[in-house]
Amino acid sequence: MEMLFSCKLSKFMGGTLNSIPCKFMLLLVFILILRALLLPSFPAFGGVEWSNFVYIRNHSRDSFGVRQDKFLEVPQIVWGLNNQKIAFARACLTAKLMNRTLLMPSLSASLFYKEIDLLQPISFDKVFQFDKFNALCSGVVQLGRYSDVLNRTRVLVMQKGSGRKWTVERDLDQLRQHSIGSFDDHEIIRIVGKNPFLWHDHWPVKDYAKVFECLVLVDEIAKEADRVVSRIRAVGGGNTKSMELENDGSLVQPLPYVAVHMRIEIDWMIHCKKLEQRLQTNQICSSKKEIMERVKNIAGLKTPVVLYLAVADQLLKNSSILEGWQEGFLPLEKKKLGVDAIYSKYPYLIQSAIDYEVCLRADIFVGNSFSTFSSLIVLERTQKMIKIGVDDMCQTDVRWPSYAYNIAGESNGPMRWNTNMSDSSLKAISYGTDHIAC
Repeated sequence: MEMLFSCKLSKFMGGTLNSIPCKFMLLLVFILILRALLLPSFPAFGGVEWSNFVYIRNHSRDSFGVRQDKFLEVPQIVWGLNNQKIAFARACLTAKLMNRTLLMPSLSASLFYKEIDLLQPISFDKVFQFDKFNALCSGVVQLGRYSDVLNRTRVLVMQKGSGRKWTVERDLDQLRQHSIGSFDDHEIIRIVGKNPFLWHDHWPVKDYAKVFECLVLVDEIAKEADRVVSRIRAVGGGNTKSMELENDGSLVQPLPYVAVHMRIEIDWMIHCKKLEQRLQTNQICSSKKEIMERVKNIAGLKTPVVLYLAVADQLLKNSSILEGWQEGFLPLEKKKLGVDAIYSKYPYLIQSAIDYEVCLRADIFVGNSFSTFSSLIVLERTQKMIKIGVDDMCQTDVRWPSYAYNIAGESNGPMRWNTNMSDSSLKAISYGTDHIAC
């Protein structure tokens, strides 16, 4: 630097630049300036840049700042489909808070979760589209594969706290502490402990809704749902030829269909009775008779109408759910609809994903406000209404209406149900509520 200063001073004072050191220094400065203008960096080579002979590690980020060179790993996600979706979304938002890419977690294809050997793990990308998720959630959260990890030995294990002393505040402090300093130097932070569904909740409903919007079924499962919906529409059209699995595109206008998520399975009835005792309410459990009565009294419902009864068949105590419906109602379940062969090809998780899609697309949906399956469907249907600009979502002629049969509404019908998108947490959806909109 002194040599360069001397050369500049010599020139300024009118001196000559004949000395070899001065010529060399000026040539070097010229080369550096030229290189800076023409070749500012080489980010394509592993995120390493050489700028003016200084080694700089470029933390790989997308255009919105989600780091792709630091990862978060979470335990296997278990329980029913929608509990798993909530657990997955919570893991995503945790990764976002820690400014890390979430390593693609393993889901569970079966309902068993206490017996580890019966969990039947299934990769996330066997159910939902990996690339589609990252495209739709770009700038919000990011999924990564284990092949993206450079050094799997640089892992920091983070034990999730538990018990009453592990408060929401302590949990949030732990996440923030592990996002800075020496903790953040590790390429992977592996959270161990309880299922992400049971982690403390730090995010509003709108944040979860954004993640759910990015979950798109893989083509194989989506096409199976298409076949089931086509079959329901064909029954409503009254065209026996179009009732083949391959819809022939008949011009007959089909009847609307109502999807009813009937929670009358053995395991549910045991659970909901205990829940009613604990919460001192009688608005959780509903018998088949009560469900039929509430559906019959939906305000403005015209008959004839097709009813698709979504139920976990293998958990039913009996198969009489098609009996006792009032004239004008055409109740269908998988077997009567002729689609049981579609469902039987897949494990429980995929069957549930197909049923979820069928209920989501229904003209009217009726469910239980203490069921995560029903609650997430209502969340998505509420989002649909918001997107098309519905001002009053409680009016009777609105598109995609939803109802809760466990709560009495107008004329002993089911209560109108929309998700409160302003909620500060997902508690009402995760654990149920009898305080529903409308």
